[in-house]
Amino acid sequence: MKQSRSAVKWVVVTVLAAMCFAAAFALAQTSEKFPTKPVRLLVGFSPGSATDITARLVAPKLEELWRQPVVIENRSGAGGTLAWTVAAHATPDGHTLAVTSTAFSITAVLQGKELPYDALKDFRAVTMFGTPTGVLLVAPSLGVTSAKDLIALVKERPTKILYASTGAGSGIHMSTERFNLAAGIRPTHVAFKGQPEMIVEIVTGRVHFGIPSLGPAMPFLKDGRLIPLAVNTQKRSPHLPEVPALIEIVPAFERDAAHALMAPAKTPTWIVQKIAQDVARVLDMPDVKERMYAMSFDPAPTTPEEYDREVRRQIEVFTMVAKTIGLIPR
Repeated sequence: MKQSRSAVKWVVVTVLAAMCFAAAFALAQTSEKFPTKPVRLLVGFSPGSATDITARLVAPKLEELWRQPVVIENRSGAGGTLAWTVAAHATPDGHTLAVTSTAFSITAVLQGKELPYDALKDFRAVTMFGTPTGVLLVAPSLGVTSAKDLIALVKERPTKILYASTGAGSGIHMSTERFNLAAGIRPTHVAFKGQPEMIVEIVTGRVHFGIPSLGPAMPFLKDGRLIPLAVNTQKRSPHLPEVPALIEIVPAFERDAAHALMAPAKTPTWIVQKIAQDVARVLDMPDVKERMYAMSFDPAPTTPEEYDREVRRQIEVFTMVAKTIGLIPR
């Protein structure tokens, strides 16, 4: 009888242990699925901006891979920080991500402790999408046809010539300031919410020049409403082979630019790595590559570790530049 009870007890214990193991295994399996609900990509710039266009090219392909909606949410203004603030304080489970540009690093330098987040402590790097081509452009009404002509005009009328950017501290602002510094000119800055707005203002002649991304500017270049003076890449763009690179005219000019993804700081490593790997898969798809190249964007996915190093390098570079041009104390 005692043996029978012992046997029953052993069977019960064994069954319970098996059930617990199965439950734990099922829980582990469930916890390692991503995504389990719609994913938000928070874009800090207007619809139609270069950063927005890049995100919208990648999002549908991620939907196919993940079998979950990937929703673009534009929160433009304050140089991207409105969107990045929301992302910094989102649940760290990978379902809310920040689409960033180089403005992310620049803002960390220019605003620092004034930001409602810490760029290095409240985020973790996920991956880069790649780098866009920017184009120095003017309206035909300005009467200049080359970058040298524009530089001469600004030197002749320094306080009267206005240049456009996507906001103080944005990537376009800092890139243009680096051009101004290298060329020895000091035009007046006028900020707008996003690239579509700044491009329209250049077309109308209310501001005189700017360096937006080539993608959103291309329709205006094709119909002659804007004139391209130079591209801001290391070599000429195949889309504008007759247009010189800025370094051909101003050898001291340098520029950093990248579109990328950031996640809240406590997002699990395995989720961050999965997102990075899946983005790399998307950027390697022939149709995505073709569309990226068509908008003069070079896909360049990275590992989370590589992009983390890049963000830290950018912050060092832009700190030096900001001090040089007087945006922050030396």
